[in-house]
Amino acid sequence: MSGAFFAYTTLYRSENANRSDPLLNTSVLDFILPLLNIIFLDLILAGDNAIVIGLAARNLQGRTQKKAILLGTGGAVVLRIIATILVVWLLKIPWLLLFGGLLLILIAYKLLTGDSGGPNIQAGGTLWSAVRTIIIADAAMGLDNVIAIAGAANHNIALVVLGLLISVPIVVWGSTLFIKLMGRYPWIIYIGSAVLGLTASGMITEEKRIAPFVEEHPLLRILFIILVIGGILVAGHWKRVRDHQKAAHTGRRAGG
Repeated sequence: MSGAFFAYTTLYRSENANRSDPLLNTSVLDFILPLLNIIFLDLILAGDNAIVIGLAARNLQGRTQKKAILLGTGGAVVLRIIATILVVWLLKIPWLLLFGGLLLILIAYKLLTGDSGGPNIQAGGTLWSAVRTIIIADAAMGLDNVIAIAGAANHNIALVVLGLLISVPIVVWGSTLFIKLMGRYPWIIYIGSAVLGLTASGMITEEKRIAPFVEEHPLLRILFIILVIGGILVAGHWKRVRDHQKAAHTGRRAGG
């Protein structure tokens, strides 16, 4: 997703390797260009994040919904900043992207079905359940982007923090729009889960220990993505239909 920008920022960093500490560098371009790069990366992520926020908060109403969006987004940004600062350590964790991708698949399924079972990942029926879902989902999706953000900032923590803070209003606005669209077109929930499935499958195939094999067999990567997205949609739809049938049957028995 952000490979081209990561390559650019790596080149940018190497060309400026002999300069002074970026935290002390007063050059306007050395500050503005990486900042714009970070904001661009955040805009790419904002689409997926807005979907997560919208899905997680769809069962809430009015001020509670807005509060869940603000708290969830704020918590997600804080977690993203911490993860970016610790990016060097994070890179040493084996199978990190694979774990994040699998977690995101589970989240996509739970959000589609609205199931309250399992690890309590659901379309939030309460304020804190929605906030928790937003933070967990953002953390899973953000793992494959902290490296690019750190590169774009040239290891300047101030740029990381500022860039992420600028993206917050964009994410909040996007989630609000998504909620309104879902209210009018419920089928958007399926599209949202499919997008999350696409993100999850991309994370898994980008895992360092898996990527070489995938690069040698690009067709398998496409088939894997289709399998993940299709599996989420089919399993989620089947669960929704079954739950609806159970609810209808229970209602008939109660009425009889």
